[in-house]
Amino acid sequence: IKDYLKENNKISNEWNSLNNLAANASTVGSLDLNIVNNNENIFEDLNNHKINKNDFVIGIAASGTTPYVIGALNECFKRKIPTGCITCNPGSPLFNISDFPISVNVGPEVITGSSRMKAGTAQKLVLNMISTISMIKIGKIKGNKMIDMQLSNVKLVNRAKKIVMNALNIDEKKAIELLNVHKSVRKAINSNS
Repeated sequence: IKDYLKENNKISNEWNSLNNLAANASTVGSLDLNIVNNNENIFEDLNNHKINKNDFVIGIAASGTTPYVIGALNECFKRKIPTGCITCNPGSPLFNISDFPISVNVGPEVITGSSRMKAGTAQKLVLNMISTISMIKIGKIKGNKMIDMQLSNVKLVNRAKKIVMNALNIDEKKAIELLNVHKSVRKAINSNS
């Protein structure tokens, strides 16, 4: 992924589609096994999210055998869209078709058949690392601070204020003033740099 980001130096506006395709396979509180266990709608799903060769698609399946996920990566291969996968089963079909496979060895689950425990937790940790690295590589971080966060609630506005205060060595009043004018941590910092 690091090399892909370096070579392409950008991620399309649809980069959140990594999560959107998985979300299409389920609804809150229930899982539609008819979608997950077949690959009939993959072409349509990829088109709906405008997935193209500027994107990077990561297939996620603990077993590495989920038909929908394998089908999505196969469709990406046909379209020359680079792929990765996160699985807990090295040598699985998903692992074998992925351009950049990641396999996390978690051992057997405490409760057989409950892959959300160890496997799901391990996959989420890997996703967190990938998203953090991606944010750094595309310039959303300055030092160790998020400078392109959405100022959508009181907690984030307070965090933004502190980031601007520290970055510019200014008082709270001036930081609030800059954030009110620019509506962005990045723009507030750049306006006074």
